[in-house]
Amino acid sequence: MARAWQHPFLNVFRHFRVDEWKRSAKQGDVAVVTDKTLKGAVYRIRGSVSAANYIQLPKSSTQSLGLTGRYLYVLFRPLPSKHFVIHLDVSSKDNQVIRVSFSNLFKEFKSTATWLQFPLVLEARTPQRDLVGLAPSGARWTCLQLDLQDVLLVYLNRCYGHLKSIRLCASLLVRNLYTSDLCFEPAISGAQWAKLPVTPMPREMAFPVPKGESWHDRYIHVRFPSESLKVPSKPIEKSCSPPEAVLLGPGPQPLPCLVASSKPVRFSVSPVVQTPSPTACGRAPVAPRPFPEVSLSQERSDASNADGPGFHSLEPWAQVEASDVHTAAAGTHVLTHESAEVPVARTGSCEGFLPDPVLRLKGVIGFGGHGTRQALWTPDGAAVVYPCHAVIVVLLVDTGEQRFFLGHTDKVSALALDGSSSLLASAQARAPSVMRLWDFQTGRCLCLFRSPMHVVCSLSFSDSGALLCGVGKDHHGRTMVVAWGTGQVGLGGEVVVLAKAHTDFDVQAFRVTFFDETRMASCGQGSVRLWRLRGGALRSCPVDLGEHHALQFTDLAFKQARDGCPEPSAAMLLVCSRSGHILEIDCQRMVVRHARRLLPTRTPGGPHPQKQTFSSGPGIAISSLSVSPAMCAVGSEDGFLRLWPLDFSSVLLEAEHEGPVSSVCVSPDGLRVLSATSSGHLGFLDTLSRVYHMLARSHTAPVLALAMEQRRGQLATVSQDRTVRIWDLATLQQLYDFTSSEEAPCAVTFHPTRPTFFCGFSSGAVRSFSLEAAEVLVEHTCHRGAVTSLTATPDGRLLFSSCSQGSLAQYSCADPQWHVLRVAADMVCPDAPASPSALAVSRDGRLLAFVGPSRCTVTVMGSASLDELLRVDIGTLDLASSRLDSAMAVCFGPAALGHLLVSTSSNRVVVLDAVSGRIIRELPGVHPEPCPSLTLSEDARFLLIAAGRTIKVWDYATQASPGPQVYIGHSEPVQAVAFSPDQQQVLSAGDAVFLWDVLAATESDQSFPGAPPACKTGLGAGPLEDAASRASELPRQQVPKPSQASPPRLGVCARPPEGGDGARDTRNSGAPRTTYLASCKAFTPARVSCSPHSAKALGHRWPCWAPAASGSPSSQGTCLPPASGGWLRLKAVVGYSGNGRANMVWRPDTGFFAYTCGRLVVVEDLHSGAQQHWSGHSAEISTLALSHSAQVLASASGRSSTTAHCQIRVWDVSGGLCQHLIFPHSTTVLALAFSPDDRLLVTLGDHDGRTLALWGTATYDLVSSTRLPEPVHGVAFNPWDTGELTCVGQGTVTFWLLQLRGADISLQVRREPVPEAVGAGELTSLCYGAPPLLYCGTSSGQVCVWDTRAGRCFLSWEADDGGIGLLLFSGSRLVSGSSTGRLCLWAVGAVSELRCKGSGARSSSVFMEHELVLDGAVVSASFDDSVDMGVVGTTAGTLWFVSWAEGTSTRLISGHRSKKSHQSGRGGSCL
Repeated sequence: MARAWQHPFLNVFRHFRVDEWKRSAKQGDVAVVTDKTLKGAVYRIRGSVSAANYIQLPKSSTQSLGLTGRYLYVLFRPLPSKHFVIHLDVSSKDNQVIRVSFSNLFKEFKSTATWLQFPLVLEARTPQRDLVGLAPSGARWTCLQLDLQDVLLVYLNRCYGHLKSIRLCASLLVRNLYTSDLCFEPAISGAQWAKLPVTPMPREMAFPVPKGESWHDRYIHVRFPSESLKVPSKPIEKSCSPPEAVLLGPGPQPLPCLVASSKPVRFSVSPVVQTPSPTACGRAPVAPRPFPEVSLSQERSDASNADGPGFHSLEPWAQVEASDVHTAAAGTHVLTHESAEVPVARTGSCEGFLPDPVLRLKGVIGFGGHGTRQALWTPDGAAVVYPCHAVIVVLLVDTGEQRFFLGHTDKVSALALDGSSSLLASAQARAPSVMRLWDFQTGRCLCLFRSPMHVVCSLSFSDSGALLCGVGKDHHGRTMVVAWGTGQVGLGGEVVVLAKAHTDFDVQAFRVTFFDETRMASCGQGSVRLWRLRGGALRSCPVDLGEHHALQFTDLAFKQARDGCPEPSAAMLLVCSRSGHILEIDCQRMVVRHARRLLPTRTPGGPHPQKQTFSSGPGIAISSLSVSPAMCAVGSEDGFLRLWPLDFSSVLLEAEHEGPVSSVCVSPDGLRVLSATSSGHLGFLDTLSRVYHMLARSHTAPVLALAMEQRRGQLATVSQDRTVRIWDLATLQQLYDFTSSEEAPCAVTFHPTRPTFFCGFSSGAVRSFSLEAAEVLVEHTCHRGAVTSLTATPDGRLLFSSCSQGSLAQYSCADPQWHVLRVAADMVCPDAPASPSALAVSRDGRLLAFVGPSRCTVTVMGSASLDELLRVDIGTLDLASSRLDSAMAVCFGPAALGHLLVSTSSNRVVVLDAVSGRIIRELPGVHPEPCPSLTLSEDARFLLIAAGRTIKVWDYATQASPGPQVYIGHSEPVQAVAFSPDQQQVLSAGDAVFLWDVLAATESDQSFPGAPPACKTGLGAGPLEDAASRASELPRQQVPKPSQASPPRLGVCARPPEGGDGARDTRNSGAPRTTYLASCKAFTPARVSCSPHSAKALGHRWPCWAPAASGSPSSQGTCLPPASGGWLRLKAVVGYSGNGRANMVWRPDTGFFAYTCGRLVVVEDLHSGAQQHWSGHSAEISTLALSHSAQVLASASGRSSTTAHCQIRVWDVSGGLCQHLIFPHSTTVLALAFSPDDRLLVTLGDHDGRTLALWGTATYDLVSSTRLPEPVHGVAFNPWDTGELTCVGQGTVTFWLLQLRGADISLQVRREPVPEAVGAGELTSLCYGAPPLLYCGTSSGQVCVWDTRAGRCFLSWEADDGGIGLLLFSGSRLVSGSSTGRLCLWAVGAVSELRCKGSGARSSSVFMEHELVLDGAVVSASFDDSVDMGVVGTTAGTLWFVSWAEGTSTRLISGHRSKKSHQSGRGGSCL
């Protein structure tokens, strides 16, 4: 709660006296004006540069506002056709400061550990319009309501502490700021809110509304994230989804994005509040079901952009209409509608393929996950509630029907249900634990909150549901007990922590008593304690256990001494232990009244116990007990469930299980006893009929593969628990269980016509099993490695298997005694991960496809003859990746189409012609991780992909697909997906097996065209585009034909001859003239891969250079016609390669200005705009270096298909001619630098090459070369000493001394580690200062200063939140550029004096003079000698002219972040 002086709300401007500017600061054009709409004074902040015109509270960054109110209300109006920025510095409870920014400058949501950037759009847009940009001309006054607590919880999983500072940047009008713990409703007056559970906006904060007018017609209200108020209201009209939908969406789309709607969006939610256009789309509501599902969630990503539907962290952001309830867990924002029947999730536009959703979760095969102790009866005894990994299942015991509670992102660790079946509480296992409260009847998630405990182990409700208690561990591993008040949750309130306590005693079980909601009991190792909640504190007292004080207690339950007596004095407590003891404890006197022990007595020679007694001797470990008014149920580790009378005189009934019993629970009527075992079995014993009913069985480890049989409707699964199980798909019950203790099953498939299935094992054996006799029929051991995949032809005549050693086996299955036909070695890729889709047989049984013989190739063979028909090199398909692409899984489409689908390690699915091998279409960016399994429906309508923990469904038949529908629910990666033989259902296997109904109507008479449009025209549309179209923007002239001697390489255009210019002559194909292509994908780009050292996450640090993505001049190659030609001539280049580093140079004294654009060096006159284009590089240029005399320019590029090494070209600046061409490295050149006397050129290889080379500039011969022991990020000559060279890398600074010995140069090295006190991690940039100072930037945003003479670091300061990628020094000023886009100017004149103080120097003498925020990470910069003005390049493809004197940044050159239509992409455009 806020402090008293901040309640009920705080006027921030008044409290800090903004008008006096003593406790606040203003910069730039800030003035007080009168607003006609509000009829009062407001502050106007305007200026061309937002960062230079602002109001800041408090005045100094070292101070803090200390505002603890949960909600911040910003009353502002953006200036028309302008940008604005709002920065909030928020401190979490662990004192971590996070910057939260809102602006219409941002094009997409960005998130780091210390910075959240949210796009804020000011008017409702149609789905066809962009969601970002300038404020509209009719921008209105807006009430921006920010829930700071939820912002930190949802997006960073942190607890909100207080608001530290606020900065309001141009251009906007601001009336005031307010903080409060109350959620105000700005549009409701006193007469309206009297009957509604909402709080009206105070008069002081309210906008004036003329009589007879609507608040929403004059103003805008944006609430972020949304509140879950239960106010009756009509849903928002013209919705683009049915009200039953749960809407989710991934991070890289323009979500989460705040959209200020022109309609009442009182209950709008984050991250998108959007009023769609009237023509967006509308759907008829789905008819309600008598047994509603609250199931899952599905998300559809927008793949209409060139890069495809990429996913950054796979965090599903959400949006939903009115009367929703939002929840958040572990970085996931999930929303569930109160009448949700069909789980839906989407992103971006509401346009998509129908039906939407196409899948609906029908059943789950599995139980447990985190443990098997969580299984409950509903109070009416009609259903059982239990977790299945991340899904909570409610199973009707009489019908077997299931419904689901979905929203957890990790395995559920604890469950609790109140006595009236109103509230269900659940906690997930991953720390920090997130808890949810559900409306059990409707399935809505009422509340989501983060537990004070690190891990929640147990939950218990009071009978009324007003109190919830939990037990777990804090982050130090201490046991913690927490009590929450939940009485107001169902009425729109929140969960309140009533008390929490730490205890040094072990707690294995915890229960709230039935007779007093303030009393509880717990038991554990050597302790039984009674608890009480009083005065906001939890206190406990131990029970005197006497001689039983050393027992390990496992469970407890309450019973009544006399029927119907609710008094505490009448209640007794039963606790059980692993030694077999059951103690009966008087709760009033806190003493043990009776102690009994369960002993394993049996009749002589009898297999079962005759009578259980309680006496001395070795007892049976009891794991759980449950008490009804008539009996006590006991579950023990010997696998027995025993029912005893309350006096424990004799056993009434017992049931033996296949594994240790982990949990028992007596139904409310006392007639059924639920039991669960640690082996994954769940069932109940009917005490009247004495029959045990199995409810669920489960694998105890992840499922590796599955197979389905059509005639009997059976499913086979293999798991890491070394079992093969056969299931009935109709009832989801297990039919058979085959266990192998010595070897693990790896792959499985059914025989298509006989009651037989085949299974491959880790020993290399392949066995056939009879389903009728439940025995092994035949075994073959022709493999030496583990079997990785099994598949059979549709007619059942042939079977194929592959193993981890690369062998492929073919079997004849014409008769039951099947036999091996042939075994071929070195066919299948030996190091490929095991995948059920590693082998595939075409639907007509004629072709066999597999990944091999290497990971980069896919081979197609005749299934009968095993003759190789086609070999496709997948490695040539990835023109954008920095590493060689490889195939992961294959599958065939319907025979009429002749398609072969290949999922690759570069997150794509490539569709090939199964005969010719040419590319038909491509789905880029299907998932951030490789897809191990994919399948296509029989009618070729839907493509199913296993994508991490999600399932993605693509509209395969539509060329311009809007993207996939994505379904969540698995807590571990999905290993296999498959359509049922009748195409009516889909199965997915991972942590458990999910069964989905396909809601699309089957089309048995579907006719397949001979080829889709992409095949006929050579051009595709949208994300499923023909590669030829992307390569040349022209139809391909000739299809390459396969050759067995020379397998086809899947480039789209013919490779030019050695030394050719890449032009294509189309005269032989009937073209009327010769056409020179401006871009051609025949050249394979340099493959630059980061070493394991450089692959470490560095947060905001400077990334290593990599070639541009497909569509940039790097991959498309700018090609010029001969000088004598009269065809196309390159006139101008628009764009700058933002993915280079130090790839721009500017000399203000000579006016020389050069930068790179793809493979070109562009030399431009800044006055006239005239350009020169220096061409010759065959790959994208990575860096530039200008000699100190400004007479020589060196440019470096990566490898190309025609060269095995990178190129460095040395240009004569005056004539623009290439004087020297050298090939220094086998990998990309990361940095170039000339010595101060221009006699030497140093080149630095990337993190794979790690080579430092020195070249003499007289002849550009190699003088010296050395292999670096670790990745290095930067190199520089000492400007004051030609013989000194410095490199920076992972935690070290390396000083090189150059010693001349005649014509030879030797290098002496000295390595100095970064002091631990700095904690900088990796050094990413460097520059020399005044002698003998060296400035180094780090990946953590610090700047370190070194004394090069002493070799020590004596000063450091925090310069940025992100990695420092660039440093420049001149005079007494230092310029730093970071990955966050911040460009800072520092006054460092006093640093030289601090050198004498050594490590005790403080950074207080270093201060920032200016700061600018640009549109991307800073990658290059050049300034004049006084550092007053310069040119700066960013990763956004923009070159900025920066003037520190004016505090402005002017855009000189702009490129494109992604591919443009009909022009080159990220690097620019050629004219």
